Formats: sequence, structure tokens, C-alpha cells
Amino acid sequence: MRYVLLAVVLTGAAILGGCNEGVLDPKGPIAAANRQILLNSLGIMLAIVIPVIVATLGVAFWFRASNNRARYRPDFEYSGRLEMLVWSIPAMTVFLVGGVAWVGSHDVSPRKPIASSVKAVRVQVASLDWKWLFIYPDQGIASVNRLTIPVGTPISLELTSSGVMNSFFVPQLGSQIYTMAGMVTRLNLLGDEAGTYRGFSAQFSGEGFSDMHFDAEVVTGEKFAQWIETARSAGPELNATTYASLAKPTAAVEPFTYRSVAPGLFETITVAEMQSDDAMCRRYPSFMRAEK
Repeated sequence: MRYVLLAVVLTGAAILGGCNEGVLDPKGPIAAANRQILLNSLGIMLAIVIPVIVATLGVAFWFRASNNRARYRPDFEYSGRLEMLVWSIPAMTVFLVGGVAWVGSHDVSPRKPIASSVKAVRVQVASLDWKWLFIYPDQGIASVNRLTIPVGTPISLELTSSGVMNSFFVPQLGSQIYTMAGMVTRLNLLGDEAGTYRGFSAQFSGEGFSDMHFDAEVVTGEKFAQWIETARSAGPELNATTYASLAKPTAAVEPFTYRSVAPGLFETITVAEMQSDDAMCRRYPSFMRAEK
């Protein structure tokens, strides 16, 4: 028994050792609320699962062949009380878990602005092949594969895709949301602790998908202002020509910035028509074969 307990402890430590830099290690209120929904749902399910496991072991132990006190009833067919117990507990679990998920998910709705006395920073996001473009319309700059935001400030994200569907996700900051061509989805986040957090695409989008990740840097207000000024003084301009070059399929792109952005570029990306199936097949041969 001592070795069994030691094995359980070591296994648990090994498993929990990987529970960092993810949904269980939130660095913002939205991510913290998402974690609470997971923990509440887990608690409700364990309140049912653990007694069922114990009852199963108890029944097996009581009705063992060597127990002469156990009643042998080969003609038993039906019990209304047992049926009520068997069906009511799972139904109650479904209602409780569903209620927790319903209420919690509405509290952290992606479109719902985060209450704050600080004005939100607007960021327009476009998923490209296979990189992320972040446009700061109020600051007039843009960056690739790096999202820089001030700590304690709500971030209002508008997201679209230049082609196939992707999924924007920074686990330690909050909810994931899809990006799709021809439409804009919205997401509100907030980082309440300075640091660099991993962001990535959670939707397979072709052969360069594994390199489609970015750094979400949460910095102080002073450092954010310095980053804005530095970006404005270096790098190329993001216009129709440079965007056409950026949109070409490339993988493992190092982060860089654009000193200025052509007006209305994000809207142009949003309303761009999807390419024909033949063109998609030429650009994503392995992906289209998998879809077929």
C-alpha cells in the first residue's frame, strides 16, 4: 500500500507539473473566470463520479462469492426507487453543469466590454498564412507575430481572416475565438499582470500551422508608450503593396513592426472575397486533400 500511495503521489506531481502557462494559470479576469467555470464543472462532476466509483466497489465487495449475508435474487427485474435514483442523479448533474456553463459563459461573453475606468485599446487582428497581423488603428502602427498591450487596460479586439478559418487563443488571458474571411468577430481581454504569454492558432490551417504562434506581451503603460514611439520611428509602411507581400504564405516569421498603416486596410482585408477552390488547392494542397 505504501508503494501504491507513493506511485499516486509521483504520478499526480508529474501531471500537475505541466499545469502552467495555460488555462489553469490565468493572468487576467477573463481567463480567471474561465478557469472558475472549469473548476466548478469539475467539482460538480466529481461529486457524482466519486460516489459512483465507491458504490461500484462496494457492490462488488458485498456481493462477492464468499459473503453469505448477501441476498441472491436471480428473479429481480425492476425497482421504481432504483430507477428514480439512477436517472435523477445524472439529470441533476447535467442541469447543474449546464447552468454553471450557461451563467459563466454569459458573464465572459467575447463581445461584452470589460468594466474599467481606463479607456480600452483597440487592436485589429488578421490571421494570415501562417502569421498574425496586429493593427493598432488609434496609434497608426502594426506588428506581426507580437501583440503588445498595457497592463490593467481593457483590450478591444476585432478579428478577421485573409483566407481559411483560424482560431485566436491566448490561454492565460482569456477566451479563444475564430477568425473567418468576410466577417469580423470581437473579443475583449485584459492582462492584470505584466509578462509574456503564449498565443497561437487553435485551428488547423495548413502545413505552416505549427509555426502560427505569437507573443502576447503585457507591459506597463510607460513601456507601451515607448514601444509605440519606437515602432513609429522604424520599419516599413503597411499599405496595399507591403500587405500583398505579407499575405503570401510564409512560416516561422520573426516579429517586426510597421511604422504606419494605410487607412481602411483592415476593412479591405475583411471584405476581400474568398479565393476559388482551384486557387485554394494550389495554396493549401495538403489541407485540401485532408478536407476531401
